[in-house]
Amino acid sequence: MDSLVSTQWLADRLGTDGLVVLDATMHLPDSPRNAAAEFEAAHIPGARFLDLVSFVDPESEVPKALPSARQFADRLGRLGIAPGDRVVLYDDSQIRSAARAWFIFRLYGFESVAILDGGMSKWKTEGRSIEEGPVYSDQTDFPLPDPVREVRTKAEMLANCQACEEQVVDARDAARFAGEEASGSEGHIPGAANLHFPQLFAEDGTYRAPGEISSLFADAGIDPDKPVVTSCNSGMTACVLAFALHLAGKDDVALYDGSWLEWGADTAMPKERGAGR
Repeated sequence: MDSLVSTQWLADRLGTDGLVVLDATMHLPDSPRNAAAEFEAAHIPGARFLDLVSFVDPESEVPKALPSARQFADRLGRLGIAPGDRVVLYDDSQIRSAARAWFIFRLYGFESVAILDGGMSKWKTEGRSIEEGPVYSDQTDFPLPDPVREVRTKAEMLANCQACEEQVVDARDAARFAGEEASGSEGHIPGAANLHFPQLFAEDGTYRAPGEISSLFADAGIDPDKPVVTSCNSGMTACVLAFALHLAGKDDVALYDGSWLEWGADTAMPKERGAGR
């Protein structure tokens, strides 16, 4: 299974043994939308609800931190997922939250996971079947995994400001990245580049072709042959950048999970204003 699958690919395989569809929708905190209520009202047939908004580690000092290995195993067990299953993630969110779920799965070594290109919006636009109501599944005993992907801490990001060993690319919009007064932001991590994540999508909401993605990162000043760390406001759309780089052939991207929520709140951390490099 490829990391990005089409609506037709999924429609042809719905109900297949070992194929699990997960709604990974999550909305911004100030959004009036409720992902759980929307799931019960309409979801892809057979899909299960990941509840991404609660899939965080409350014991971490990092705001909205990635879930722990124990949380990952428990959540997948409750959802009835086995290690050998294939998982397709989708969302109906402006922040493309399925990418965050994809990063979490890959963080814990779950390789057979894909994102539905265009998500629920494309599925509905094409007039494909939907279901309503709650979904229940038999639980499994999912084994405790070990992390296999790189996640950066604030201390490591601060050290990188001096060493400049890793390129940092920020997914926020240009105004917040630059620290323009009306944006309410103080700017960005020193030395970071900026690529606003919506640029990675075509008009129909699908991801751009790998070559186009590579060009966008190159235009932002990112060299794919050098280490890359992605960042954003809360660690969410940074995962969109990481997934896009994966599509373009770069699969060793690290995530600064604390992102600007952590960095910007610490007055001791250096900040930079302007368009960056």
